[in-house]
Amino acid sequence: MKDLQVLLIENDIPFELINHDTPIRTAQEGAEYFRINIGQTAPTLILKTDKGYFALIISGDRGHIDFDMVASLLGCNSVKLAKAREIEKVTGCSIGSISMVGHYLPTIIDRRLFQYSDIYGGSGKLTCTLKINPKSLGKLNNIVAILE
Repeated sequence: MKDLQVLLIENDIPFELINHDTPIRTAQEGAEYFRINIGQTAPTLILKTDKGYFALIISGDRGHIDFDMVASLLGCNSVKLAKAREIEKVTGCSIGSISMVGHYLPTIIDRRLFQYSDIYGGSGKLTCTLKINPKSLGKLNNIVAILE
């Protein structure tokens, strides 16, 4: 958590870390807890491809992921969700707490997130949420694609 704060402060990124007593595990839970539009929730998913691992920061209102479209976007033959052990090995985080920044993976961002001034997503800790402007994600991540 301290590393995340240092990264954000060193890059002069406005942010808020919001602690809560219980883990927020779904976009719907996050929207209800923070009283925000579900589209402002921004879970970070880890994808396993034939070209390695990628982070996908997706808007909570996107119903599903079209893996064929993501594969085409990345020029990969196969794309699937990474398994829990792989996620922990690659990010140091468990499913549901993966930080939107600081994972140092090539990243795909959902264009839908840019319609909001603030989005809410993982911080690396299940009981803490990172609130940040979505435009800051480009400064802190290696953006390789935008999901339409």
